[in-house]
Amino acid sequence: MDVYSDISSIKGVGPKTADNLRKCGIFNIMDLLLYFPRDYESISSCGNLKGEKTNNKVIVKCKTIRTERDIRTKTGKILTTIVFHDGNNILKGKWFNQPYIKNNFRIGNTYTLMGKIEDFRGEISIVNPKLLKDNENISKVEEKIIPKYPLKSGITSNLVIKLVNIVLQDVVIVENLPNYIINKYKLCSLDKAIRVIHNPVNLAELDEATKRLKFQELFTYSLKILMLKNYFNENKKGIAFGIAKELNALKDRLPYDLTKAQNMVIREILIDEKKSCPMNRLVQGDVGSGKTIVALIAIFNIIKNGYQAVMMAPTEILATQHYDEASKLFEGFDINIKLLCGSVSQKNKQEIKKELASGKIDLIIGTHALIEDDVEFENLGMVVTDEQHRFGVMQRSRLTNKGANVDTIVMTATPIPRTLSLYLYGDLNVSIIDELPPGRQKIETQYIKQDFKYKAYNFALDEIRKGRQVYIVCPLVEENEELKLSSVENLYIELKEKYFSDISMEILHGKMSPKLKEKIMNDFKEGKTKVIVSTTVIEVGINVPNATLMIIENAERFGLAQLHQLRGRVGRGKYKSYCILISDIKNDIIRKRMEIMKSSNDGFFIAEQDLKIRGAGEIFGFRQHGENGLILADVVQDINLLKLANLEAKRLTESKDEKDINIKNGIYDKIAKSTKYICFN
Repeated sequence: MDVYSDISSIKGVGPKTADNLRKCGIFNIMDLLLYFPRDYESISSCGNLKGEKTNNKVIVKCKTIRTERDIRTKTGKILTTIVFHDGNNILKGKWFNQPYIKNNFRIGNTYTLMGKIEDFRGEISIVNPKLLKDNENISKVEEKIIPKYPLKSGITSNLVIKLVNIVLQDVVIVENLPNYIINKYKLCSLDKAIRVIHNPVNLAELDEATKRLKFQELFTYSLKILMLKNYFNENKKGIAFGIAKELNALKDRLPYDLTKAQNMVIREILIDEKKSCPMNRLVQGDVGSGKTIVALIAIFNIIKNGYQAVMMAPTEILATQHYDEASKLFEGFDINIKLLCGSVSQKNKQEIKKELASGKIDLIIGTHALIEDDVEFENLGMVVTDEQHRFGVMQRSRLTNKGANVDTIVMTATPIPRTLSLYLYGDLNVSIIDELPPGRQKIETQYIKQDFKYKAYNFALDEIRKGRQVYIVCPLVEENEELKLSSVENLYIELKEKYFSDISMEILHGKMSPKLKEKIMNDFKEGKTKVIVSTTVIEVGINVPNATLMIIENAERFGLAQLHQLRGRVGRGKYKSYCILISDIKNDIIRKRMEIMKSSNDGFFIAEQDLKIRGAGEIFGFRQHGENGLILADVVQDINLLKLANLEAKRLTESKDEKDINIKNGIYDKIAKSTKYICFN
């Protein structure tokens, strides 16, 4: 079976199913095999529930003892409780909003239940258990690990499991890492890793498979970075730009003085622009440090040398902000600027692309639309990518390749530990803006326990009465009963009823259409909406000087760097600003993390601390997905694995040994054809 065969070639996949799979990003068989579970559910059949950990899923045979009277919970749900005995322990089956469930049980009869165990102060309960029929009884199985896949468009986990099993019967997955690397790090084969990640027999095997695939991703990621670096080193003939005489006039027009750090980075960039080899530079700066003005000055010099420039941002609202800032700054300098993103009409898009190809447009600012094949330039001289971590290496290179050896700047406000940036951006020279402009508001940060969250919302009311606006962020779109995490919808309803009944509020999350998201963000920016309840979609790209309060629910679920990014949405105007972290302080580590946020506004210090204390994560638990193109690996949590993978990629790239060169060329050939970091054929 060819792994590049269309998904419709699998037996049983009709046109409708194939269309739904494509909506999940599954176009061919390789896509299916790389559609990894988002997490797993462990089910065990055990003799004594006392030995089971809370939240473990179990199958248990038990006898009905009695039925308790239904009660109504504080949240308005009806709780039905039935008491059982499993031969060793008393346990309570608890069902929410299912009072009819009592009809399925008779006193004295034995039943098989499957559900998650809770042990609170010695009382064992099983929450919302499923009653298994005789033909569903799998109590003889000691341990079963069930994969849970990311689902949408009518696709179910059972369907993905079925299709993966069909494919794995016929496909042969060829090893593509050198044997010496596999042996050195005791990695399992790629074939075994792919099979186990979809069908784990036990946790030890799953851990082994996960380690292999993470290493594979990070090794390939490092190779692609090094390939880019080699490309730039081998194609050193770039464009040597002069220093435009209008630069002084542009600087004089600025309504504020640049910081020492900004001037230093501008100097580094202009020195690079004068060189005949292509510039390839990362500009790192904390939230509000003034990276955009630095990039626009660099772009101005390129344009005044007779070349075109492009600036790509991850969201339409951020691209629009850059467009507005550039239009204001360059007014009177005879520079033609256009905006290209999703909301631009098809007719206008075609006109913009035509003018761009003919050289009439000097600066084009936009979103992912810029990397489409029909976007062409007459004489591109510079590419600027904002919030670089939102774009993969290949997306970055696709834009860069629209010109001949162009100068490149990538910018990020995400504070990246210096140790980590060496591995993530090995192909780039790094400039750091480590100074905030004068007058930038320091954000006062506090953390409180869940039980005292009412204090945060009463404070929010005070700020709104002063004419200010408020962000409220929580980690999920839907409610997660198991993890007790706030959902956007439920939180909105709760806050609307208790605090903000007569105040304009909106919900914002990633599942909304881009058009609706833009409207909600713009209404907030214009002051029509006073409170916005959102997921982390507002982490990047919205600038509202009137917003003075950021409240983050379930703050313990976020990394420190992400909390710092979210906090940076406020403090952008002349008003005193605040951040309140609502957290379940379960242990000293969580308290330490909250204390770091409270005591420091230095993004780089926070990022270093985050790297030290976040740990390796859990297989079973809430996962925060990055947007760097990696499927399994997390560059922060897997920093030690990244170091090893990067070391091997560098050794292989620099080796002059003929055997290594042959291995390298073979791997290069595979990864150059793939947009994914785990690839095989």
